[in-house]
This record gives sequence, C-alpha cells and structure tokens, in this order.
Amino acid sequence: MSEHRDDEPLLPSPAERHIARSRIDERPAGPLSEQQLHTQRSVESYLRGAVMPRYMTRLRDIHKATGRHREALAEAYDELVAELGGDPDAFALAWTERVRAWSFDAVNELIRQHNEWYPIERQLPLDLRTRDYVLIAGRSYRRDELDAAWALAQFPARPPG
Repeated sequence: MSEHRDDEPLLPSPAERHIARSRIDERPAGPLSEQQLHTQRSVESYLRGAVMPRYMTRLRDIHKATGRHREALAEAYDELVAELGGDPDAFALAWTERVRAWSFDAVNELIRQHNEWYPIERQLPLDLRTRDYVLIAGRSYRRDELDAAWALAQFPARPPG
C-alpha cells in the first residue's frame, strides 16, 4: 500500500466522483439567503416536505372514488335507459331501486376520516366565536357523504329526452 505525500493532491473517491457527476447545476451554490439561514433543518421538516400529507392523499382518494362512482352510475344509467327508456314510470322505479342499493361505503369511510382528521392534520385554528374550526375560503372543510340523493341529483330518475 503506498503512502500519500502532503505535496500530492488527493484523488477523489468513487463516491465523490459519483456526486460530482450527478449535480444538476455546475454553478457554485453561493451564499445562503437570510430565509435559508433561519429555516429549521431537521429530519422531521425534511420528511414533511418529501411526503404528501395524509389529508392530501385522502382528498385525492375521495376525488378519484367519487369519479369512479359517477362513471359507474353513468354506465348503469345508460344501460337502463336503453332497456326501459320508453317507459318513464318503470325507468324511475328501477333506477331509484338501483341507486338505493348502490354501495358508497368505501368512499364514505374516507369522507368520515376526512371530516374527523382534516382540521387536526391541517392544524386549522379554532374560531372562538363559533367554537368550530375556521372556514377555508369561506367554506367548511367538511364533505357530505355520498348516498342515493347524491346519485339521483347526478342522474335523475327520469329518462333523458
């Protein structure tokens, strides 16, 4: 094994070479801004920035599940129109029965979780006057569960035309 002399420059290690090749920007970093100097540097803040908060993933899941229900209801509605569209009374009865039997359990569980945990996860302040969490853009954070009334508002119990 050879010894290193002080007058010889050190060769970069494999890790240093890899890091040097992986840099996106070759410009020097420069001095830190005042804001960067005062930003908390911790594992918790790093992870909070790297992982989407649970309330966001839950809202995304609610949105997707609602869309899937809307698409499935539209398909069932079109099938029933093709079958019973000529008889409005039979269509209304059959559609109402089908919608009442429709299961929204999975998305409604997500909505219940959202309504319970969103203000805590989002750290919403309390409105002391109403003794409830503050409104977001003038609206409540609470979501209504999906049910037959929601489905009938989307797809009325009368054939189109």
